[in-house]
Amino acid sequence: MTLDDRKLEVLRAIVEDYVSTHEPVGSKSLAERHVLGVSPATIRNDMAFLEDEGYIAQPHTSAGRIPTDKGYRLFVDRLSQVKPLSAPERRAIQTFLDGAVDLDDVVRRSVRLLAQLTRQVAVVQYPALSRSAVRHLELVHLSDSRLLLVLITDTGRVEQRVVQLPAALGEDQVAELRTAVNAGLTGRHLADAPAQVESLPDAVGLELRPVMVSLGTVLLETLAERSEERVMLAGTANLTRSALDFPGTIHPVLEALEEQVVLLKLIGEIETPSTLRVRIGEEHAVAGLRDTSVVSVGYGAGEQALAGLGVLGPTRMDYPGTMSAVRAVARYVGELLARQ
Repeated sequence: MTLDDRKLEVLRAIVEDYVSTHEPVGSKSLAERHVLGVSPATIRNDMAFLEDEGYIAQPHTSAGRIPTDKGYRLFVDRLSQVKPLSAPERRAIQTFLDGAVDLDDVVRRSVRLLAQLTRQVAVVQYPALSRSAVRHLELVHLSDSRLLLVLITDTGRVEQRVVQLPAALGEDQVAELRTAVNAGLTGRHLADAPAQVESLPDAVGLELRPVMVSLGTVLLETLAERSEERVMLAGTANLTRSALDFPGTIHPVLEALEEQVVLLKLIGEIETPSTLRVRIGEEHAVAGLRDTSVVSVGYGAGEQALAGLGVLGPTRMDYPGTMSAVRAVARYVGELLARQ
């Protein structure tokens, strides 16, 4: 059944009061704290309706009401606007992230910043290799029989591999190989690179083709690895501030957070940088996370999402503020990577 505007306002007031006080909310306190324009009796009737429809529940006899997962979902879905960050908060984000020196530093700063802004557990995924393009390939002559291959992507990722050579090479030959691999791969999307790698031996003279085959093999191995499935986590201690939100024990949540595949599923299933996703309580496939909510979004330049980031906390969270912080950090990270 569709709720009218007044009942939605009552639900919104219950969510806001419960998030801020962690106490069940009664009709009398709603009438005192909020200008709802109706009598306490009408508020009680609206609360009874919301309870019958499963949006709020009574945790124990003679108590007020608390939002259910269904209630939080409707609250989030009907948010007219995400709480804007203040100008000082926006400046602080930009200043903090602009100080990053490389991709690892960007990810490290982003995850710490998200945990501090939201007081939740923050998770940031590294940009996926499969969504990146080649910016430059460097070959460093380590010895007569070894080269260091350095792959640098447009997202700032750096992958290094040692290549064992089938024959000794001079500096001029290394330079020829360097020119050929960059001519063939620079600007190429990594998902499309394997086909181009196979044609690289034809770009050099006969004497260098065995070496180029070795280089190509290492490149293909690098691209085939699932090294993009890397995440960084911060703020786990913030969960202890919300111990009352986890009936019995917080242990299942901590166990779930230790699983890399779980973290990637939480924030890695992304679409575009503009699509903010909120997963609440029972909507989680992982049983240990049924008392939590996850707010996540993709980050990247333009409409191309390179990876995801987000936060996890109890279902009793400040959704407008959390959604705003997640979106703002993702936007700044995307802009920063685009400038690198």
